[in-house]
Amino acid sequence: MAVRESEVRRAEIVRLAKTSGLASVDELSAQFGVTASTIRRDLSHLTTRGLLARTYGGAIALDPHPESSIRQRAVEGFDAKRAIAKWAAGEVHPGETVLLDAGTTVGAMGEFLRDCPRLTVITAGLTALESLADADDVRVECLGGTLRHLSQGFVGPLAEASLARVSYDRAFLGADAVTADRGICEAEIEQTRLKELMMDRAGSIYVLAHAAKLGRRPFHAWAPLPAGVTLVTDATATAADTAPFEDAGIVVVRV
Repeated sequence: MAVRESEVRRAEIVRLAKTSGLASVDELSAQFGVTASTIRRDLSHLTTRGLLARTYGGAIALDPHPESSIRQRAVEGFDAKRAIAKWAAGEVHPGETVLLDAGTTVGAMGEFLRDCPRLTVITAGLTALESLADADDVRVECLGGTLRHLSQGFVGPLAEASLARVSYDRAFLGADAVTADRGICEAEIEQTRLKELMMDRAGSIYVLAHAAKLGRRPFHAWAPLPAGVTLVTDATATAADTAPFEDAGIVVVRV
């Protein structure tokens, strides 16, 4: 019986490491109701079998959650993303300057901003550029940089240098995932560095993330959330999903 329990626990540890990105000894010990020593033996066993790689204080999966392409993301949570984008666009006032991040949810805002009078949009994403390319009444400014083909967004020193020369009334940011304690999660540090700079230059900050992205840790690059951020998610987000954000002083909007 004890052998069976350890096998089930170890299989669940591998699953958690794959979906959450990181398995902490302390968190796993509390979750499974066993000692930290037992968890360490589990991790050693799984490492020997080549299923995990040990890190300080825990382990990570050797085959971490892959980053989806922009085409794959476009069909994930389509209705939820559209509802979020429509609500976020309603926050924009005529004559404002706003920043639109890369990504499908933020990019979908372009459709709802085309007729906003005297609007200036600064963007790092090709999705937003495509939506606004023929919106003659919207001034569009594009951040330069290196194009990430997966996310269809610009990153790197040139994009960062461009941000240093502008500010804007509102910034709308996407995320591969978001947590209350660590902030925005992305696949690469270049992405999170750019998001930090975006947030630093904004009057108001909105993070757009449908419910499936809340509380997840699929990668290991993070952009901490400053005070006063608004998290916009969809109506399927539960009280348990949003409570950590609300407890951290983050304004949560469900649409």
